[in-house]
Amino acid sequence: MDTTDNGPSALGDFLRTRRARLQPEDVGLASYGARRRVPGLRREELAQLAGVSVAYYTRLEQGQSHNASEGVLDALARALRLTPDEQTHLRQLARPTRARRRPAVRPEKARPGVRQLLTAIEGVPALALGPRFEILAWNRLGHALVAGHLDPESPNRPLDRPNAQRLLFLDPHTRELYPDRDEETRRAVAALRVAAGQRPDDQQLAELIGELSMKSTEFSALWSRHTVGFCTFGTKRFHHPLVGELTLDFEMMQTPDGSGQGVMIYTAPEDSPSAAALRLLAAERTPDARILAPERP
Repeated sequence: MDTTDNGPSALGDFLRTRRARLQPEDVGLASYGARRRVPGLRREELAQLAGVSVAYYTRLEQGQSHNASEGVLDALARALRLTPDEQTHLRQLARPTRARRRPAVRPEKARPGVRQLLTAIEGVPALALGPRFEILAWNRLGHALVAGHLDPESPNRPLDRPNAQRLLFLDPHTRELYPDRDEETRRAVAALRVAAGQRPDDQQLAELIGELSMKSTEFSALWSRHTVGFCTFGTKRFHHPLVGELTLDFEMMQTPDGSGQGVMIYTAPEDSPSAAALRLLAAERTPDARILAPERP
């Protein structure tokens, strides 16, 4: 099983999993009721739909053909009925960035402006996330919502700062937080696939994927499906140990500096039971609790 999205094997795995989910009748081909040796479309059928030769498609799937044209990638995307997110991922796999020697990786930091933003919106839960889903900072309510059992200053310690993906799959407290766990884990892995495609030479990200693959059979099974999706907005349900059930809308906003960092904000409609639960959760925290743990030099 691959743990990164770098190299020809990842492209082949992605194309094979997309072929496997389509049946001939889904795309207007006759199957004649014969028993098929492979699930989904055969290479020959996909090549026919995309208008390329079987030999060329086979080389592409085996990683022996590089720099496929835009026309070929568009044709494959149409034939495979890829979503917009999957089309972007296909291009990233077909044309990976060439690995370059990089200086030693410094620990990620949330910019001072991001920290000020989290403090300014103390009435709603908010977190700053790094490009590898590490939690770089949170406001008081964000900490209380997603990880109240952790030290509020833990995001300031690069060696043991919490990671949203690691918490979801390996932390027993977080496991109980999401009643719709299947949906939450599928969404998380799909977003991690996107990140891996965007950062194919990121060793720390590869190590995170490898760790989760080794320690969580749940993650390993989901990762093998090659599901892709940008997790930018939506709704999540929580079963919080202090205030019970909440249904919150979330928005993930990328910072404009190209760092891959983002800010996750949770809100609830005014006067809704979930908004009342958030107010109760804020009141549950000690009066002298810090809104944002100060960054250590």
